[in-house]
Amino acid sequence: MNTFLSADYWNERYKKEETGWDIGYVSTPLKTYIDQLTGKDIRILIPGGGNSYEAAYLLEKGFSNITVIDIAPVVAERLNTQFRDYGNRIQVICGDFFALTGSYNLILEQTFFCAIDPSLREAYAEKMQQLLNPGGKLVGLLFNRSFDNNPPFGGDEKEYSNLFTPFFQIQIMEPSYNSIPQRAGSELFVILQKDKENV
Repeated sequence: MNTFLSADYWNERYKKEETGWDIGYVSTPLKTYIDQLTGKDIRILIPGGGNSYEAAYLLEKGFSNITVIDIAPVVAERLNTQFRDYGNRIQVICGDFFALTGSYNLILEQTFFCAIDPSLREAYAEKMQQLLNPGGKLVGLLFNRSFDNNPPFGGDEKEYSNLFTPFFQIQIMEPSYNSIPQRAGSELFVILQKDKENV
């Protein structure tokens, strides 16, 4: 397994609190998107959930069918403790995203895509398409810049468009207007929909 996908690698990062990507709250673009959702019982997946501020916000807003998956046992244990009073409104899975099964209406992307090796990006796009119900959406933020050869891994709009077009209808892929200050100008907000006819 690639080092950057191993449970040990991410477990150690969290144990040592080497989590520079963690801003401590749900990002403004995702918060804004969540705020306009109306169906509280839609099936929502948060892959690579980390500290999962998005899940906490969804629960606060009354959503009742949330799944979080993370490969790091220390993260899953922490989240299970944090969310234990919410019963079956949220499920926390410790495991490999690429082995996940299920069907979802919405998948939220927040610093998971940038954490996996770029060689797995096509597998990521294909897996997302498989996990979504017809008409379901992958929504989130992608870095619109380059980094060194370790997580986070960056990219650009052209690369992402070429990657996702075979699997999704690209509804929105544009510079995020409401990124947090430290990421202003370096993020794309995306809404990718699984074609209802491409099942």
